[in-house]
Amino acid sequence: MAEFWESEVVIEAEPEAEIEMETEAKIEAPTEGREALPEPAALTVSVDDFAALEERVLRAVTLVKQALQARLAAEERAAQAETRAAGAEERAAEAETRAAQSEAKIGEQGPRMERMEVELAALKAERDQVRQRVERLLQQLDTLEL
Repeated sequence: MAEFWESEVVIEAEPEAEIEMETEAKIEAPTEGREALPEPAALTVSVDDFAALEERVLRAVTLVKQALQARLAAEERAAQAETRAAGAEERAAEAETRAAQSEAKIGEQGPRMERMEVELAALKAERDQVRQRVERLLQQLDTLEL
């Protein structure tokens, strides 16, 4: 079989068969103003031409396979990205909910904080009064002992 590809292949049509085919083509072909195309008398394919064609076909097949693999890989990456994006959107929604809840709690704590600040100021004032009274008492004790 290798011997077949190593030689040059020539296909020639016999002149009598060619004349018969032209006659049959003229009879069978509709005559709408179109002329029938003549068939080539000989078709020559060299081994080098065939090998080059085979190589180009194999390269084309390889390129198609690579393109399909790249497309599948890109589709898989896109699906993964969509999954990650959906997860990120869920986490963002949860974070927004928590932030809103925190802001609501802070809003609730505002009046309480104001009351506590007022109470703290009152306690400090009371502490100062108690300190002053204790100092006066100590001074009175000091004057009695002398």
